Amino acid sequence: MWRVLARRVARQCAPPLRPWGASGASGPRRGRAWRCCGGGGGSLGPGQTLLRGERGAAAPGTLRSPFVRGWCSHPPHQKVPLPALSPTMQMGTIARWEKKEGDKISEGDLIAEVETDKATVGFESLEECYLAKILVQEGTRDVPIGAIICITVDKPELIDAFKNFALDSAAPAASVPPSPAAAPAAPPTPPPAQPSAQAPGSSYPPHMQIALPALSPTMTMGTVQRWEKKVGEKLSEGDLLAEIETDKATIGFEVQEEGYLAKILVEEGTRDVPLGTTLCIIVEKESDIPAFADYRDPGVVDVKPPTSVLPPSPMAAPLPPPPPSAAPTSVKLSTPKGRVVVSPLARKMAAERGIDVSQVKGTGPDGRVTKKDIESFVPSKVAPARAPAAAAAPLAAPAAAAAPPPGAFTDIPISNIRKVIAQRLMQSKQTIPHYYLSVDIDMGEILVLRKELNQETPEKVKLSVNDFIIKASALACLKVPEANSSWLDTVIRQNHVVDVNVAVSTPAGLITPIVFNAHTKGLVSINQDVVRLAAKAREGKLQPHEFQGGTFTVSNLGMYGIKNFSAIINPPQACILAVGTSEQRLVPADNEKGFDVTSVMSVTLSCDHRVVDGAVGAQWLAEFKKFLEKPTTMLL
Repeated sequence: MWRVLARRVARQCAPPLRPWGASGASGPRRGRAWRCCGGGGGSLGPGQTLLRGERGAAAPGTLRSPFVRGWCSHPPHQKVPLPALSPTMQMGTIARWEKKEGDKISEGDLIAEVETDKATVGFESLEECYLAKILVQEGTRDVPIGAIICITVDKPELIDAFKNFALDSAAPAASVPPSPAAAPAAPPTPPPAQPSAQAPGSSYPPHMQIALPALSPTMTMGTVQRWEKKVGEKLSEGDLLAEIETDKATIGFEVQEEGYLAKILVEEGTRDVPLGTTLCIIVEKESDIPAFADYRDPGVVDVKPPTSVLPPSPMAAPLPPPPPSAAPTSVKLSTPKGRVVVSPLARKMAAERGIDVSQVKGTGPDGRVTKKDIESFVPSKVAPARAPAAAAAPLAAPAAAAAPPPGAFTDIPISNIRKVIAQRLMQSKQTIPHYYLSVDIDMGEILVLRKELNQETPEKVKLSVNDFIIKASALACLKVPEANSSWLDTVIRQNHVVDVNVAVSTPAGLITPIVFNAHTKGLVSINQDVVRLAAKAREGKLQPHEFQGGTFTVSNLGMYGIKNFSAIINPPQACILAVGTSEQRLVPADNEKGFDVTSVMSVTLSCDHRVVDGAVGAQWLAEFKKFLEKPTTMLL
């Protein structure tokens, strides 16, 4: 659980508050106004200040202090409002109270953990006090900023006076948080199904709601690919709880605290789950697990129903045919209990390739069909397996194998990664003024050097032309630092290190893992990094830090025979290099023939004209060409 200590923004902006009417107010004094001890200043907006003075004396452009209460009959106390714990936070969820009613709170103690729109944040006390009353229970969702969440007092003997304390209707926004808990209790007459819809924390044992976090800066939704733990299993700190497909890759979601998995609210394969949606419930005691058997989170049910209805549909068709030969087929389907178990990645690959997963033999646990099973599946070998049923079957099998898919087209679901690729490419082409520079490079000396070095390197390492291109690109960026810059709207950031993104094509889409500090690494280190990162990218196991960032990008389509192409800039970078294939060409030479045959490669540099002018781009290409045509200059 990420813990970020919340601090009051207005702590030094406002003087101590005085009682209402302390200067010129009429009427008997019945109480005092007090300040909050717990970071409520975060709820102030830009240009707003805390006022003191008479009731209703707020001036335009100011905000009356949320800590202040009017005249009342209760002893002196402090109302603690929910502060804004992130710049974009509008509401929060009380994930857990770290203190109980009656506990002493010292300066710096953690009062509660509040789930914001970014992360779960620790809410710290800045003064000594006692927790007299909790007004918003654990698990209460969508609590507005400024809502009063608890009452604190300075002396322990004052705690009992707040045992039955309730906020009156005059208190702004104070009645909002308790409403989720109070609403289900109002109709006691309906059937017993009502308690399951109660707000979390109202009648259930102490528990934690695990929400979907932002696993990448641009992530807005996620897909639950697989649960690594089952209901009832014990969770230790660092255990892998689930695999979440983000807009970048599939990332493991780890457990931060010990407990037991009491309830899974979002099933495997559920797509487009919004950030902040409760994924599961974790309890501290194993004995509390049965209490959550019928637990339902209204937010999860309304926002995103699970899509687990889809997998059984293709498996239902193969079941009716086998009655005549029940013996062999029952053995094949006994492990999955009537249905084929398929991993989410394998299901996606099967849909893209038009493979019926019911025909694939799974080699994973309990007969699970995995990615390797789909990759090694050969349709022509499956058709004869159904032939022994009858004499006419051999004639029907080839016809069925050659039959086209039903319908005139197939709709392929758009993955989160593909959505983000589309959004970023549109943003780049619509907002960045691209221009393109191309040049031909004599690769003769590089190919000779590569052959010699491969004879000296270990057997497992085989240097590729792409390794030389990455190294030459990094060194050219040092020579022309303008190309190693980023447009940040208000400034142009010129980077002093060169982190080269390498475009890698995966079944899920394009991703650009990073070779960090490419300008300082040798060719063998670059080769090992590229091989390792490309393998992890195709398996969907890249960590966020391995593909987020970078200062320069290389996209190579030469292995596909592409002569030249123009790549789209990866914002906020300023340049991307598109590399084509090498081909044999006749070039002028000082020999008897007057010409020579050499290998020539075409490259195109896409530049952001806001950062890199045309002459600067040409200088970069000249340096890059010099490094490849005279590779010994890379040693200088």
